[in-house]
Amino acid sequence: MTHVKKLPVWYWIVTGFYLLWNGLGVQQYFIQANNTEAFRAKYTEAQLQEIAAMPTWVMRAYAVAVMAGFLASILLMVRKRFAYPVALTSLIAVIAQMSYLFFEVKPPSIILPILVLVFAVLLLLFSKYAVSKKWLA
Repeated sequence: MTHVKKLPVWYWIVTGFYLLWNGLGVQQYFIQANNTEAFRAKYTEAQLQEIAAMPTWVMRAYAVAVMAGFLASILLMVRKRFAYPVALTSLIAVIAQMSYLFFEVKPPSIILPILVLVFAVLLLLFSKYAVSKKWLA
């Protein structure tokens, strides 16, 4: 029989937050990728043209970033150490996506892109910490 370590309550709070955060990211990705009415209503025609002109690799990086972040969150919930390399994949994709946004598009507000980057770094650090504490199998 394997002894399972009891995790602190804050582990579940952080993991739950990341599951929600990345779930919202997946939702936003699908809204943008499917070009829904709700998505188009948030932007001016000029902004929509700029988004439409975005290179394919940026949307692919966006997809990888949110899907890997969501998967890493699920893996943290089920206590699997593979969460760390998946979180690393998400962070690399976030950096690729944000590099385009910061250097080519110049978003009107940089608060959300910075938050996305900070949360991706913190997810990676959190998953590394969980692995180091042997909380993940």
